[in-house]
Amino acid sequence: MAEARAPGGADSVVTEAPETQRLDKWLWIARFFKTRSLSATVCGKGRVRVNRIVVEKAHYAVRPGDVLTFPQADRIRVVRVLGIGIRRGPASEARLLYEDLDAPEG
Repeated sequence: MAEARAPGGADSVVTEAPETQRLDKWLWIARFFKTRSLSATVCGKGRVRVNRIVVEKAHYAVRPGDVLTFPQADRIRVVRVLGIGIRRGPASEARLLYEDLDAPEG
């Protein structure tokens, strides 16, 4: 994570969001999986596609604009990455990290 000193003094630190993030970490921060190890397992089994390409590595770097397709519970999720999260926060915060591209049911 990049850190830059703020002009206010030596104790002030400004943290910049990274441009990319590990796939398993992004899925966990965006609250699609309850634990990071569960998201890593799904990634490692080749159950996730990034821009229509099957990914078998949890450390694959995702960036804003990527389209992810993966199973969640009893449905297939299709989402576009809008941002990179710094922490796993509340669901309302996580919802800002992606755009849901799932076709509406009914």
